[in-house]
Amino acid sequence: MSVFKEKKGFFGNLGARIHDTIFAKMEVDEDVMDNLEEILITSDIGMETTMKIMDKIRDKIATDYIVKPENVRKALSEIIRQCVDKGDRQLLTEKTPLVVLMIGINGGGKTTTIGKLAHRLKTQGKSVMLAAADTFRAAASEQLSIWGERNGIPVIKHQEGADPSAVIFDAIQSAKARGTDVLICDTAGRLQNKKNLMNELEKMNKVISREWPEAARETLLILDATTGKNAISQAQEFGNVADITGIVITKLDGTAKGGIAITIADEFDMPVKFIGTGEGIEDLEVFDPAEFIGGLFDE
Repeated sequence: MSVFKEKKGFFGNLGARIHDTIFAKMEVDEDVMDNLEEILITSDIGMETTMKIMDKIRDKIATDYIVKPENVRKALSEIIRQCVDKGDRQLLTEKTPLVVLMIGINGGGKTTTIGKLAHRLKTQGKSVMLAAADTFRAAASEQLSIWGERNGIPVIKHQEGADPSAVIFDAIQSAKARGTDVLICDTAGRLQNKKNLMNELEKMNKVISREWPEAARETLLILDATTGKNAISQAQEFGNVADITGIVITKLDGTAKGGIAITIADEFDMPVKFIGTGEGIEDLEVFDPAEFIGGLFDE
């Protein structure tokens, strides 16, 4: 069963509201469309994406002379699928060595996601190492070390307040010496001073390019689904300071309004690569647009 079909929060709620609205009358009229627009906006789907969806569904209805609710539902399903089906959603694990920079605000589930991703890669037969380059948050390296112990993988760390790039440098040397496939780097989740964060990330990338030029690169932005529209602003802010290759949406469980998955993919043209669906070490799923839409529309 699709992981999305198991969710009773966002997916059951939004899917049921869409269904009830579209099938409220024998034929879909403008009142139905206005109600549908309101539902999308109140489900953490941004205004720009909502307007795009509504314009496309109205054009589709007019062009194909669609009036039956079931046909409108099918057309809407395809339009939303196109919104979330962006770019290459797979992690570049076929290219090793690989360095993954994990970015995102503190409290968004970044460290937990690192632990889950490390576990996923290890079960795929990859050798993994972690770099505790978030040296500014108290206990960040200790939390990462706990995940390292759980996964049985090494963690490279320095003392609190150390230069994050120095941690990256040491981690690369260790990873190269051990023939490690994937190095996952935790980074500081500070947006208060974007200039400092930009300089930090730029310095880290320079170290990686200089010390491990043959390594493939991923920069994943971690977003908490429960923060709703705040996650959209975070994508905007981090997108201004980092070359993001993909999104991981955390806490997409029964309490989350997951409309941000649609908005982030569409408005920022960024592929959602993974979703966190629980607290367990295996609760990290590859994002699949077809499953997403299937869970939303019960297909």
